[in-house]
Amino acid sequence: MQRELYPWEREVEDSGALRKDLWRELKAKAIKAGLYAANMPTEVGGGGLDAVSWALYEKELGRTSFVLHYSCVARPSNILLACEGAQRERYLLPSVRGDKAECLAISEPDAGSDVRGMKTTAVQKGGDFLINGTKHFISHADHADFVILFAATGEEQTPRGKRKLITAFLVDVGAPGFEVRPGYRNVSHRGYTNSILQFSDCRLPRAAVLGEVHKGFEVANAWLAATRLQVAANCLGRAERALEHAKQWAVDRVQFGQQIGKFQGVAFKLADMAVELRAAELLTLEAAWKLQHKTATDMDMAIAKLKASEMLAMVADEALQIHGGMGLMMEMPLERIWRDARIERIWDGTSEVQRHIISRALLRPLGG
Repeated sequence: MQRELYPWEREVEDSGALRKDLWRELKAKAIKAGLYAANMPTEVGGGGLDAVSWALYEKELGRTSFVLHYSCVARPSNILLACEGAQRERYLLPSVRGDKAECLAISEPDAGSDVRGMKTTAVQKGGDFLINGTKHFISHADHADFVILFAATGEEQTPRGKRKLITAFLVDVGAPGFEVRPGYRNVSHRGYTNSILQFSDCRLPRAAVLGEVHKGFEVANAWLAATRLQVAANCLGRAERALEHAKQWAVDRVQFGQQIGKFQGVAFKLADMAVELRAAELLTLEAAWKLQHKTATDMDMAIAKLKASEMLAMVADEALQIHGGMGLMMEMPLERIWRDARIERIWDGTSEVQRHIISRALLRPLGG
């Protein structure tokens, strides 16, 4: 991290982009070091880390710019483990080797947290599916080779009314009727890109279905749990780096004849930051341990993601406050950490969605 990725943070921040030649260079180093696809099982060529080791690994990666660790030390979506037959050779194994890159397409302009509210449809025409609709906020679609797409393929009647049935598909970039357009400029994670995907009568064969028809929501749920843990672990690393800077500044900065860390107003901030970081780390590692032992629940993942993302916001803000005006200057990483922290409470399930998951798990057993 310190030797290969930290040195490029300033360039990414200043340019707002990760150069393709630099991306290829760092990616090759990550593959050579055995750090690429560490989240995937050894049976498919991945690093085979257990869940706790993987969380600690993600914590370290989270210390640097998102685009540097996410793009250069990639962790293919574990949803690809649902690939079967020819899909494994075409999508799963090349992604683990680093020969291909995927992106995940769930979010839509009118359907964010409400996954079943999506309007993108896949209608069966003979043995094929016709895809129509729009996805947005799709991370790294501009350099992806294929898309893991979720689309509505029908409806079912439930006690609460009609509910959409969702199916997952594997779609090659460049397929007729499929266009990738530039997305929005984001205040968090400079260099990170998001795109808009437009599907207009994009025809897919039955072989493009990932998993089973109408069972995409189940596949998505399995993937989202691990992703929330990944976000939580990344937040830990960034918060730890911010705290390190704050501690050093509290020792080096002298005001009114003494180190500012000797003033209770600063010292107590550091203590509160350390407590919140420790609590978030333990909750994240507990969730990882449960995932490893196949006892993890959605509530465990939601608690970890909620606590870690909100902790990062607090620690980043307090670290910046301790630095005073200097904390806002681009010569230090704190203003970047502070900016980047904002998105963590939104993507992969907002804080409000996490609280809903937690409260639902508390009340349902009691009939609530």
